[in-house]
Amino acid sequence: MVESNYPPFLQILYRNTNYQFWILQLIGWFGLALISYVSLTLWYNQQSFAYIAHTLLQSLLGVLVSWPLRPLFHYSWARSIVARLIAAIGGVLLCSALWTVLRISTFMIITGEQGLWSDFGGWLFGSIMIFSCWAAFYHGVKFYQLSQYEHENLLLVAAENREQQLRAAKAEAIAHEAQLKMLRYQLNPHFLFNTLNAIASLMATKQVPRAGTMIVQLSDFLRYSLDNDPIRRVTLKEELNALKLYLNIEKTRFAERLELEFEIDHAAEQVRIPSLILQPLVENAIKYAIAPMEEGGKITVRARLDGGYICLEMLDTGPGIKSSDGSGNSVGIGLRNTVDRLYEFYADNHTFNLESAPSGGLKVYMRLPLEKTVR
Repeated sequence: MVESNYPPFLQILYRNTNYQFWILQLIGWFGLALISYVSLTLWYNQQSFAYIAHTLLQSLLGVLVSWPLRPLFHYSWARSIVARLIAAIGGVLLCSALWTVLRISTFMIITGEQGLWSDFGGWLFGSIMIFSCWAAFYHGVKFYQLSQYEHENLLLVAAENREQQLRAAKAEAIAHEAQLKMLRYQLNPHFLFNTLNAIASLMATKQVPRAGTMIVQLSDFLRYSLDNDPIRRVTLKEELNALKLYLNIEKTRFAERLELEFEIDHAAEQVRIPSLILQPLVENAIKYAIAPMEEGGKITVRARLDGGYICLEMLDTGPGIKSSDGSGNSVGIGLRNTVDRLYEFYADNHTFNLESAPSGGLKVYMRLPLEKTVR
C-alpha cells in the first residue's frame, strides 16, 4: 500500500478497521449519553444519581446491542442491493426493539418509576431513529474506506507503472548509448587501417621524415578521439579543429595533391553537433575523390545557419558516387555509420543527402537541429 504521512499511532489506527469500529462505537454512544443528559436530564431537572446512571447505562447497552449489526452488514455487503436493504431494515428494527425493552426495563429498575410500557411506541421511535443513523453512518464509513482502498491501489499501480517506465527508459538509454558508441568506435579502426597503410608505404619508399610526421599527427588525432565521449556533442568549432588534426595527416600523405577550403559562418561555430561527424565524410572523399586521381582534387567544407537548423556541406571534385544500378546510392562504411549516428541522435528531425556537386564530384548535405552552447 501507499505509505501515508500520519504519525505511527495514527498509522495503526488508519490501517486497523477493528480499532476504528470500537473507537467510533464508544464516541458515538457516549456522545449520545452526553446529548441525553443535556437535553433530558438537565431539562427535566432529573439530576439524581439514578437518572444519570441510566443515561450512561443505556449507552453501554447501545454499544452491546449494535455490535451484531457489524457482522450482519459485513455478511450482506457482497449480496445484491435488495438483500443489503432487507438486512439493514431488519437489523435496525430488531436492535431498536431490543434496545427499547432494555432501556425501559433498566429505567424502571433504577429509578423506581412504573407504568412506562404504555409509552413503548415513543421510546421505540427514538430507538429506530438512532439505529437508522448508526446504519447510515456505518455504510458511509464503509464506502469511504472502499474509496480510499481503491485510491491507494490506483496510486500503487501508477507508482509501479512509473517505475516500469523508468526502467524501460533507462534500458533504452543504455541501449542507445551502446549503439552510438559502437558506431563511433567502428570509425577509428577503419581510419587507423588506412593511415597505418600510408605510413607503411612511406617507410617502404624510405620517406622516413614524412612517416615520422604522420605518426605524430596520428597520435594527436587519436588522443583527441579517445578523450571525447562518442555520445557527446561538441561545438562546430571544436569539430573543425578535430577535422584539421585528421587533415594534417592527409596533407602529409598527399602534399599538393590535396586542396582544402573552409567556408564557415561565424555564427554557426558555437552550434553543437555530434563529435567526429565530419571526419568520416572527408575520409570518404579522400578515398574516392583524391587518392585515385593523379592530379588530386579539392575538398570544401561549408557551414551556415538556416532558421532553427545548421546546414553542413562537404563537396569534392572527384567522380561522384556511381553504383552498379546507376542510382548513386552506393556508400562506404564511413557514410553508413554517419547516417546511423545521425538517426540515433536526431531520429527523423534531420536531413542527410548525397547529390552531385557543381564541380562534378560528390556533395554531402546535412541539416541538423540547432543546439547552441550556454554561456
